[in-house]
Amino acid sequence: MTYDPFAPRIWPLAQGSNLTLGPRGLVMGVLNVTPDSFSDGGRNLAVETAVASAERMIAEGADIIDIGGESTRPDADPVDGETERTRVLPVIEALAGRDVAISIDTYRAETADAAVRAGAHVVNDVWGAQRDPDLARVAAKTGAGLILMHNSRDRNLDADPVVDQKVFLERSLKIAADAGVVSEAIVLDPGIGFGKDATINLALMARLEELHALGHPLLLGTSRKRFLGAITGHDRAANRDAATAATTALGRAAGVAIFRVHAVEPNRDAVAVADAVRRGEVG
Repeated sequence: MTYDPFAPRIWPLAQGSNLTLGPRGLVMGVLNVTPDSFSDGGRNLAVETAVASAERMIAEGADIIDIGGESTRPDADPVDGETERTRVLPVIEALAGRDVAISIDTYRAETADAAVRAGAHVVNDVWGAQRDPDLARVAAKTGAGLILMHNSRDRNLDADPVVDQKVFLERSLKIAADAGVVSEAIVLDPGIGFGKDATINLALMARLEELHALGHPLLLGTSRKRFLGAITGHDRAANRDAATAATTALGRAAGVAIFRVHAVEPNRDAVAVADAVRRGEVG
């Protein structure tokens, strides 16, 4: 049976919650509680500031807030799990119970478990559960939604980027299934950037529809990334929001379900336009 990315699909989440994926594209706002993230490092280190940033994104239409305590930019200094948890848990606790899904951006099982206990609904792993397979067991135990991202760093790659996606993500899916994660809980992310050059990123953008063969909703995270600067000539990450919105519209037309972005409002508008064009009607 052919996978239809626009058909309604219930995404079960922790805390007895869920989101509907498919008919309407969802926007995930990025909230980095770090001193060194490439776009907004240091801006949200204080809990009060982080909560205010989250509230602004919610007001602009974010469906999900993705909270991370360790920068994933190239050459970022790693942090230990205790430092990561010290950064993210107070923010999650402060946002818990609001009318928005909360995602924890981590590859550590211990952080994922603590975050869900603090109120998070989703675990978002940039290593696709391959760096710490116990993370998948946490998702299974807690009922959290699980985002498995493709990562090209520190390994040999297939010459065909879509083949490489399928090889990596099928390994992640097996880890998740073996841990007991239900198929409906899983969203896949092609990992734009993360060891990929501009040529590969563009090839993946052009071939997103081929990833529906994996049978799971897709998340796209292009926001303010370097390849957009190479295309537009904007050296400053903060000047790449218009280019990001262009990729969001293209991604939604290709059936992507969720868009992870720094600037919620322009990307919410891009999703709304793409959905209206697809349906042939406003609203």
